[in-house]
Amino acid sequence: MEYSNILLEESDGIATITLDRPEKLNAYTTEMGEEVTHAFRSLQRDESVRVVILTGAGRAFCAGVDLEHLKAHDEDRNVSAGPRLGEEDFLRKLPLEMRDYPKPIIAAINGHAVGVGLTMVMPCDIRIAAEDARLGFVFARLGILPGLGSTHLLPHLVGMARAQELVLTAKKIPGSEAAAIGLVNRAVPSADVLPEARAMAREMAGIDPVVLAHAKRALHFGAAHSMAESMKNEQRESQALKKAKA
Repeated sequence: MEYSNILLEESDGIATITLDRPEKLNAYTTEMGEEVTHAFRSLQRDESVRVVILTGAGRAFCAGVDLEHLKAHDEDRNVSAGPRLGEEDFLRKLPLEMRDYPKPIIAAINGHAVGVGLTMVMPCDIRIAAEDARLGFVFARLGILPGLGSTHLLPHLVGMARAQELVLTAKKIPGSEAAAIGLVNRAVPSADVLPEARAMAREMAGIDPVVLAHAKRALHFGAAHSMAESMKNEQRESQALKKAKA
């Protein structure tokens, strides 16, 4: 598949997916969603790739949905040859696939991440943001609700009280504040976002990918079950890991 809305680069076991509509602040379209979904699925099958980084070109990560697409959706018409906005796999399936992805996914939030630009990084394993980037769940101002599983993921990351504040006020916060409340793992100067993500990716790429896949699966199970159930699952995963490495 040829990409026109994203860039895909691979080097030393690290793949980088870059949203590439800088003139539109990487505003989301269904075509972009289709390409991101295809890239993630193809990289999952590529055994040479151990870590995936998701970032944006130019001064923004993603400024939200393309307003022409949103207007077309509201008017019940389609402006692309692909699926209608809201019916694409990027919105309906990819968040679950990312959660269960066997390889680490790092979001390098190089600039503003608004609306879908923010919900798309929620299923990532690690989020690194520019200190001065503005991050916001602005859906209420658009008369719509957050998607991509963010109503489940956000309270787990920041707690229900902060999740309600972020969603119900539709406010934007700087990357530094996002790090302070746990929305992102860390905030760094904008010029350091991608280098920081790549440095972390190199550390992960140096670890047995089978171990990382089982570790991710165990953590997700543990987050959704009791400690007793999680301990039993740790034993199951450990045995499965031994068999996979044999």
